[in-house]
Amino acid sequence: MTVCVVGAAILDDRGRLLAARRKEPPALAGGWELPGGKVEPGEDDESALVRECREELGVVIEPMHRVDGDWPMSGDAVLRVWTARVVQGDPEPLEDHSEIRWLEPGHWFDVDWLTADLPVVRALIDQSTS
Repeated sequence: MTVCVVGAAILDDRGRLLAARRKEPPALAGGWELPGGKVEPGEDDESALVRECREELGVVIEPMHRVDGDWPMSGDAVLRVWTARVVQGDPEPLEDHSEIRWLEPGHWFDVDWLTADLPVVRALIDQSTS
């Protein structure tokens, strides 16, 4: 059975992308990712995304557009990503992250993205320049 993980490519009105640095598990610690997490039973993807960002960052987000594709992760998991914007609160690393950083346009690769997130960031750049 495929596990669905959702991610938020949170963008601000200046085109900055929010990146979050993992603090666990040890294999992922120090790597950067788009915030998000697993979809719980009975939950749709977008509701899970809103819940995860509230839990992980203390913000309310509005999912905007789905980034095309199901992105493979380890095991039988797939990553589904939406662009999103913060509608309430200021992001803080509350649970799974040791740091968050707003990346300026043209500097989205200034962090060491986790393997699963790297092609998504490339797709976001392609999408924003087309």
